[in-house]
Amino acid sequence: MSAGSPSRASGWRAWLLTDTPASRRQAALGLAYRRWRRFAGNPLSLFGLAILLLLVAFAAFGPLVAPHDPLRQVLSDRLLPPGSASHWLGTDQLGRDILSRLIYGARITLSIAMLVVIVVVPLGLAIGTVAGFFGGWVDIVLMRITDVALAFPKIVLALAFAAALGPGVINAVVAISITAWPAYARLARAETLRLVEADFIHVARLQGASRMRIVLRYIVPLCASSVIVRATLDMAGVILTVAGLGFLGLGAQPPSPEWGYMVASGRNVLLNAWWVATIPGCAILAVSLAFNLLGDGLRDVFDPRHGD
Repeated sequence: MSAGSPSRASGWRAWLLTDTPASRRQAALGLAYRRWRRFAGNPLSLFGLAILLLLVAFAAFGPLVAPHDPLRQVLSDRLLPPGSASHWLGTDQLGRDILSRLIYGARITLSIAMLVVIVVVPLGLAIGTVAGFFGGWVDIVLMRITDVALAFPKIVLALAFAAALGPGVINAVVAISITAWPAYARLARAETLRLVEADFIHVARLQGASRMRIVLRYIVPLCASSVIVRATLDMAGVILTVAGLGFLGLGAQPPSPEWGYMVASGRNVLLNAWWVATIPGCAILAVSLAFNLLGDGLRDVFDPRHGD
């Protein structure tokens, strides 16, 4: 059995890496395997992926792994330093366990970031591909709207919309989404202009494919990889914007354990109890760095200049 396992593994590897796949399924699996090998060859990208998987695990299983209730106040345990048996990362001004609040806060941070991506990626992809494919007055109108949106600093515009809409998680998602979609529209338009003159697009036209079918069947899937890589790289900025809104009281509201709010609540005791603000700040730094590392790895994987 042990002698056959390496042979079986090499057989699967040869089947995946063959230059003459016998089916679409084999070709798709082979492409995915090649991309995974390229991604796994970058230790920093794997490190970023590991951090994000840990974040997802905390978000999914927070109630099972958190040692305490994140909202429970024990005033007799207020401002305990890290390292105690019952509070590994210490407590805040109200005696709440910081580790438990970090674990539950991962759910809020990940939810906001995912909601932003769900909104801005399809919106930017739709606007960019339509503008690039149809051209003419459609392109002019959509890109001028995009230029106007890009003219404002994203963080300032997000703060303005968040202040106008009022505090809350949903309003924070809307405010960030309004400021984030133009970059994806620009990228999708550039990719569409590159693809629209390709030979296979001309062949599809000659075969009678409608404009909408060409856009949905060919243009959008080929633009999606670049947009997804951009979204992964932008997630660090989204996390920082979410934390900034929370720090200013425009994001998730207390007593919710949002990381930006945790930093804000600890700034008044920073000199006496550094861990209250520093530990959630380090969590924000780690997650932002993880998204950047993952985005760099995905960019290398989907870079068309690299062969598969």
